[in-house]
Amino acid sequence: MKVLLIKDVKSLGSAGEIKEVKDGYGQNFLIKKGFAKLATSEVIEEWKLEEARKAKELADEIDRFESYKKQLEDIMVVIKKKSAPVGIQGSVGKEDIVTELKASHEIDIDKKSLNLKKAIKSTGIHEIDAKLGHGIHAMIKVEVVAE
Repeated sequence: MKVLLIKDVKSLGSAGEIKEVKDGYGQNFLIKKGFAKLATSEVIEEWKLEEARKAKELADEIDRFESYKKQLEDIMVVIKKKSAPVGIQGSVGKEDIVTELKASHEIDIDKKSLNLKKAIKSTGIHEIDAKLGHGIHAMIKVEVVAE
């Protein structure tokens, strides 16, 4: 019996491979547990189309992250805080940066993607690393201004 592996099977092969297995093993274990499908021409064609769709989605997502990177590196995020005798009152955190990005530049990113080790407590220009996904990083320039 020929089967198309849907998931990686340790002793048999990886997903996408077509393997010749014994009928009982294929029917009672691989197909029943959802590790494989019977390798008919329709199933193989459907698998190829699904893999092509996934590859296109991945390429589109990477392109979107690259465009976000260009946008983020070209802009300056300005955050205004009340001045104190030394520096500013309070601090600027991830939430402040994400809120300002969305309000002034209409860019919506997750605050968990920002790599800010500790809150910003001084005025000036600070660079923050943003992990967008798929190994794409952007440096965001944040200017803290005292009012």
